[in-house]
Amino acid sequence: MTLLQGKTALIFGVANDHSIAWGIAKSFHAHGARLEFSYAGEVLEKRVRPLAGSVGATFVESCDVSRDEDIAALFEKVGRDLGTIDVLVHSIGFANRDELSGPYYNTSRAGFHTAMDISVYSFTALARASLPYMNPGGALLTLTYYGSEKVTPNYNVMGVAKAALEATVRYLAYDLGKRRIRVNAISAGPVKTLAARGIAGFGDMLKSHAERAPLGRNVEVSEVGDAALFLASDLSTGVTGEVIFVDCGYNIMGF
Repeated sequence: MTLLQGKTALIFGVANDHSIAWGIAKSFHAHGARLEFSYAGEVLEKRVRPLAGSVGATFVESCDVSRDEDIAALFEKVGRDLGTIDVLVHSIGFANRDELSGPYYNTSRAGFHTAMDISVYSFTALARASLPYMNPGGALLTLTYYGSEKVTPNYNVMGVAKAALEATVRYLAYDLGKRRIRVNAISAGPVKTLAARGIAGFGDMLKSHAERAPLGRNVEVSEVGDAALFLASDLSTGVTGEVIFVDCGYNIMGF
């Protein structure tokens, strides 16, 4: 079965072959999707282009999501080179490293603004810019984490940002439902990604998660990818505004 045959997906946030976004890309590719990518900066370009080439992507473009002009320029290229898209994946989150340790109250004003801009507002900005090119029945997808709901030591401002991102999903789902565009989020368990390395005590987070989760382990990137496949495909045409947990059941536990 090829659930995304004939569909085009534009994916933001691949950093390397361990990225959640890359796990999503592989699941999409296995089910027939045409994949296109956007990356942030020259350092990531060197990693993303070979991965994109391995799945036949020809549209691999830079975009600094903190700059409206970059977003506008990217979607001009989308219109010119791709015409339309069916799926947009936002796997973008960032906070300064020094905001991800110690007490949350030490978060700087500048650090708060940065985390909210890159991790939250960028999804809104990309959603708005994609609308002229998004086919009816399309899907917007972002990535969140349980630190949005419960305190995760050292996750700090990113937990606050993820809470705002989840609220953004609901408001966008309301706005875009009339266009037959669905908006959802996946709350993945902790995964050893490039971004996660910046969180103090991340190894302890992985250990605790595996010990408490009903399935007794940490989630695999491929499992997040398959959940994204469901949300991007016609199997989920009645699902919007939701946060879907893919965390081996960790979120259901009280103790």
